[in-house]
Amino acid sequence: MGRITESIKHLIIINVILFIAPQFFKGIDLQSLFALYFPKNENFGFWQYLTHMFMHGSFSHILFNMYGLWAFGTPLEQRWGRNKFLFFYFSAGIGAGLIYTGVNYIEFNGIYNELLMQGVSPGAIQSMLSSGSYDTGLITLPKETLTQFYSLYHTPAVGASGAIYGVLVAFGLSFPNAKLALIFFPVPISAKYFIPLMILGDLFFGVTKYSIGNVAHFAHIGGAIIGFLIAWYWKKNQFKRWN
Repeated sequence: MGRITESIKHLIIINVILFIAPQFFKGIDLQSLFALYFPKNENFGFWQYLTHMFMHGSFSHILFNMYGLWAFGTPLEQRWGRNKFLFFYFSAGIGAGLIYTGVNYIEFNGIYNELLMQGVSPGAIQSMLSSGSYDTGLITLPKETLTQFYSLYHTPAVGASGAIYGVLVAFGLSFPNAKLALIFFPVPISAKYFIPLMILGDLFFGVTKYSIGNVAHFAHIGGAIIGFLIAWYWKKNQFKRWN
């Protein structure tokens, strides 16, 4: 991996500052401004597709993301150069946010249309989303479905994970025989096998809803898809460094 590169150093510094600042200045509410909200939510802003990459929900969240950025991004920036790496990183992160929103939009609209078919008015649906309460005599969808509906509308996405998954995929394409391992699975596996297994795991958890914790699996998958498309195109066409 070698010495940390300049772009990655600055990205890590910005992430750490934005994570620490609210801890010391309790009046600062960065999440409502910078986290990625559902487009129909009143807190949504188009800039959040960029800014959500710098927000993190916990110490372990930012720790693992910044470690991944350093460990796998460093050799990529050394190979590609600063401008090319930054273009890739932000493209993967923004693409992850767009794909994540698209998947959520499909799920949200599916439930919304079910409510309309039950005779619930758009105003009553919005009231339910705003208050969290509803008429059980009128709305008969399962509680789990309505909880998911409410969560899609209100829960924002935060973190650089989508961009990091793009970086992981690019690392696997660039260094397919590099040995990788996880803390809970300490057996070294070549990147060309290890990274696809991670992505398949995210796909499984995203589709089946067996996820442990509030993880945006489709943001991970989105970042991986965008990262693969860009890195594969660059590798195929042998793009030079962008200095």
